[in-house]
Amino acid sequence: MALNVALLRGINVGGANALPMAKLRALCEGLGWQDVQSHLASGNLLFDAEGAPEALAAALQGALSGQGLDVPVLVLPPERLRAALERCPFAPDDPKRVHVGFLFASASLTPARLDRALFERFAAPGDEIAEGEGMIWLHTPGGFGRSKLAPRFEAIAGAPLTARNLSSLAKLVEMLDARDAPR
Repeated sequence: MALNVALLRGINVGGANALPMAKLRALCEGLGWQDVQSHLASGNLLFDAEGAPEALAAALQGALSGQGLDVPVLVLPPERLRAALERCPFAPDDPKRVHVGFLFASASLTPARLDRALFERFAAPGDEIAEGEGMIWLHTPGGFGRSKLAPRFEAIAGAPLTARNLSSLAKLVEMLDARDAPR
């Protein structure tokens, strides 16, 4: 069994795609996944399972579809979350002001083609963007929820994505580290 991370896009956001985490964990256990843990109610999972990330994502997406939810799922190895934190090019005052967009279409881990013109058009003073292998970092010092970039993040990235702030990623990495620690 390998340790994996699943990021679900759009679970429990603004009242849409409502799914209690206990039910989500039970769905995953029904797929044969073990030691399923969730963080927050926004679709962040750690679990042990065998299989390729794409197959694991498809299995969970299918199980969610059976519940009437059309939710994109991205399964990543733990190293991708650690890399997102370690390689972040920004040092924000508040880690909730930097979001990492993990690209769904990044199997080859090639950098995205950023639409810098679109970014510049809607950026507020101090906003920054950077790209890495299969991920995009967006720093919005004025707040992601108030940013005109937030609803355009995917268009700017040029690919479907799911985003998490650095604070959530740090907690997930802390959970990963706890699972990796000798018992």
